[in-house]
Order: sequence, then structure tokens, then C-alpha cells
Amino acid sequence: MLVILGAVIVFVSVFGGFMAEGGHMEVLLQPIELLIIGGAGLGGLITSSPISLIKMIISQVLNTLKFKGISQKEYLDLLCLLFELIKTAKGNPLSLEPHVENPESSEIFKKYPHVLHNHHAIDFIADTLKTQISSPMNAYDLEDMMNQDIAAAHAEELRAPAVVTRVGDAMPGLGIVAAVLGVVITMGKLTQGKEVIGHSVAAALVGTFLGILASYGFMQPLSAKMEGIIAEEGAFIEVIKAAILAYAKECSPKVCVEFARRTIPPGSRPSYKAVDEATSNLKKAG
Repeated sequence: MLVILGAVIVFVSVFGGFMAEGGHMEVLLQPIELLIIGGAGLGGLITSSPISLIKMIISQVLNTLKFKGISQKEYLDLLCLLFELIKTAKGNPLSLEPHVENPESSEIFKKYPHVLHNHHAIDFIADTLKTQISSPMNAYDLEDMMNQDIAAAHAEELRAPAVVTRVGDAMPGLGIVAAVLGVVITMGKLTQGKEVIGHSVAAALVGTFLGILASYGFMQPLSAKMEGIIAEEGAFIEVIKAAILAYAKECSPKVCVEFARRTIPPGSRPSYKAVDEATSNLKKAG
């Protein structure tokens, strides 16, 4: 929603300011200029990107419209899930195997649907714990493995906003291309009078204007939003990493969860009391 609101504010501010100064919107309605700039940008995107990356870009752009951030409640659910998994593993590591082999049918995972719907987080938890159960590693090797997993996933996800940034960077140049083509057309109208020439030059300049506006008003902020979402989702994975790493160091479930809690960004971090009460209730229920 904020993405749409921001785009509306940019649109109203730019075009509203233009009209407030006495400009006429019909001058800016140049569909051919839009065709040149938009078509060239889309063509460049298709040329430089495989189908899988284009699909990722579409998915991440759509996600900017519905992503509301990771709430404190979701982090609390994650901590409770990690507590239950680590507690089960402490009692009998083999009893954890059915849960991580098929998280969708696990009674532990089912308690936390917000986490279960995060497929990247579930895969990270399940794959790491399966490895640790079958072939236990020391904390240093386990941390290296998790870091490699996080880095690979992060690099893959950042490809989409990087392409959007590159296309955005190209927009002012494509606007100049449209403007130059407009000037070329204007040269053929020199005998048609000042009004015709003035209208033709104005139409050409609109191409430069649209290219710059598309880049700095829309595409660059969109790319930044995509990167911000990736960073926020990455912080969610870092919380899981902290808990599993503490488990590998043979810390108690409570301490593992506290390591994880301290990794949560302060603005979304549940209080110690809230986590303590939630995990204590789980103990009583168990």
C-alpha cells in the first residue's frame, strides 16, 4: 500500500506542480514518447535477463504491494517454534526427525502458520537440523554452512532489484533517445510555422522529462523497496541461525531462544518477559 501511496504522491506533486504553474496536461500526453522509452526499457530487460529472473522480478514487484513487514507477533511465533524444536532435540535428537523431514505435517510447525508459510525459513530450519541430526558438526563448521546458505540465497534474491536499478539508470538515456528522435522530426517541420515547431519541440522534450521521472520518481524507489524487503526477510533467517548455532554449542533451549531474540531488530523485538511467558506456557502445555 505504501508503494502505491508513494507513487501517487510523486505523480500528484510533479504533475500538480506543473499545472499550478500554468502548464497544460495535454502537452505531456505523448504516447509515442512513452512507447519509445517503455518499449526500449522492456526490450533491454528481456535481452539481459533469463526467464527465471524476469519471473523473480515480477514476483518481487508484486510483493512490494502486499508486504507489511515482519511483526513482533511473527517473531514471537518463530522464537516459540525454535524453542519447541530445540527442546525436542535436547530430549532425543531422533524424535525431531519426523518434524524436519515433513514440516507441513508436523504438529509443532502447524502451531505457527505464519512461519510455516515462509518457505525459505522452513527450508533453512529443516535442512540445517536434518544435517545436524544425521552428521553433527561443531559450531564453527555449522556457522560456515549456514552463512554460505544465507549468502547464496541473498545474492540470488538481490539480482531482481539490481536489474530494476539498471533499467532505471537507463531511463534518462532512453528519454534522450526519444527527445533526439523528436528533434529529428522537428527538423522536417521548419517550414510549417512557429506554433507547429514549438509543439514538436515540446513533445521531444517530454521524452527527456518522462525518462528522468520514470528513473528517479518510480524505478529507483521501487528497487530500494525490493532491497529493503529482502533485508528484512534476511533478518528473519539470521534469528533462526542464532538459535541453531546456540543449540550446536549445547546451550539450553531458553538460552538458545534468548540468543535468537537478541538478533531481532529492536523495533520488532519481543520483550524478554513476553518470550519467557510464551515459552513457559509451552512447557506447561507439554
